[in-house]
Amino acid sequence: MSESYTYRYPRAALTVDCVIFGRSTGGTSLLLIRRKSEPFQGRWALPGGFVELHETLEQGALRELEEETGVRVARVEQLRAFDAVDRDPRERVISIAHYASVEQAEHVPRAADDASEVAWFPLTALPPLAFDHARIVAAALERTGGTP
Repeated sequence: MSESYTYRYPRAALTVDCVIFGRSTGGTSLLLIRRKSEPFQGRWALPGGFVELHETLEQGALRELEEETGVRVARVEQLRAFDAVDRDPRERVISIAHYASVEQAEHVPRAADDASEVAWFPLTALPPLAFDHARIVAAALERTGGTP
């Protein structure tokens, strides 16, 4: 995409967020990152970020997941769009959330990129989440019938 375009109307930014459930004998956990930067620096959040112009939504979700956590999955399923006008204090951002369920023992995360820390949290003991990520997790649990 080498051409430049100017639009009359402002455009929203597009991001992807990943809800990754980890199954183990102890129950189900959720993969979270601790944000390295503002907004919400130091708060726990879902792995995710801005979609690049050359990639699909799924490619962006898989890339962001691997960049921030080191976790690689074959595919993620699109959950839905989250578009509250004030969901991100930086600018107008629409996020397309994705989810997957993995065997937790097969995915040992390591923090990188925008994450200062990464960890699996039991679904019964989630910390307060940045942005609207609690709503995204709730929607993923509803989609999976509460048993991801």
